[in-house]
Parts: sequence; structure tokens; C-alpha cells
Amino acid sequence: MPQSVKPSRKELSHERILEAASRAIRRQGFDGVSVADVMKEAGLTHGGFYAHFDTREDMVAAAIAYGAKQSGESLERGVAVRCRRGATPFRALIEAYLSELHIESKEGGCVVAALGSEMSRQSPKVHEASAERIMGLVRRVEATLAPEVPKERAMAIAGTMVGALQMARALGGKAGKEMLAASREALLEQYDQGHPSAMADNDG
Repeated sequence: MPQSVKPSRKELSHERILEAASRAIRRQGFDGVSVADVMKEAGLTHGGFYAHFDTREDMVAAAIAYGAKQSGESLERGVAVRCRRGATPFRALIEAYLSELHIESKEGGCVVAALGSEMSRQSPKVHEASAERIMGLVRRVEATLAPEVPKERAMAIAGTMVGALQMARALGGKAGKEMLAASREALLEQYDQGHPSAMADNDG
């Protein structure tokens, strides 16, 4: 078997920058993050930034995709656990996304929920990266719907999921948890028909 290729020093540094940036933008928003802050959090010098990105905009766009990949993988782990316990893929997705844990995990959670209200005000490059993340979540929902549910409903469901999480975070405490519970119940009552389906490999 061929030996795995060890990442280069530059590749490891690039990963650290994206990790720091993806968490920072979810924590502080697009405008609250500077190159200097990200490089400091990554444990690297400010001057080293330009060996990886031409502009801050390039870093932010890449960080959105990186953060979505991370949160998507975490979501899929939660979905897989629930499916093994007998939940349908749709129920598993709704319960994993609208979980109380997701209220607090802003830095590692869904980039759409963390940044959705700011996405339309960004540069074309960042807006395009953001829009792809939204459609990734829509595709993820669509892949779990029962055959008799129109695929177009995936957009409405994804919007409900994101909005519920944003409002739950804004409310916090007991009210926030009640918001998630009510949203889960409404979506499952309307769309969880008990049909098996397969999860798509899309970012969210």
C-alpha cells in the first residue's frame, strides 16, 4: 500500500488559518474579523498571510467553505447516530440540526445560521461562497424527503431550520429551547412520513 503523503508545512499553516478564520467569522461576523486577528489566533505572523491568500476577501470566502465542511461533517455524525437508532433520515436531520447543543455551538455550527443575515451585504466573491452554502443545506434537506413530498419544499424547510436556530440563539435559555422544540415538532409532523431515504453528500 502506498504511504500517505505528509502535509507540508505550508499546507498545515493554511489549514490553521482556515480553522481560525472559520471560527472567528461565525463568532464575530464578517466585519468583526481582521487578518491580524486571524493570524494571531492561528499562531502565525501577520506577514505570512500573503503566502496563502491575496486578499482578506479570499480568506473569508475560503473560510466559509471550510466552516461549512466542518459543520456538515459534524451534522452527518449526529444524523448517523439517530439513523442507527431507527430514525428516518429526515427526522435524524431535523433533530440533529435543531438540537439544543446547536444553540451554543456557534463557532463550530452552521455557517448559514451564524452569518445568514450578513451574507447579502458582502462582496460578490463572499456572497457567492455564502449562497453555495445555503444551497448545500437545501440539497441536504431535499435528499431526505419522502417520495411524495415535493422537492421544492426543501427550500422552505431549510429556511425554517435556519430561522428557528437563529431565533433560538437570540432568545437563549428556556425560550430558545422551546423555540427549537416547537420548530422540530412542526416540521416532523408535516414532513416525516417514515420513509427511508439516503443522505446526500452536500455541505451545510
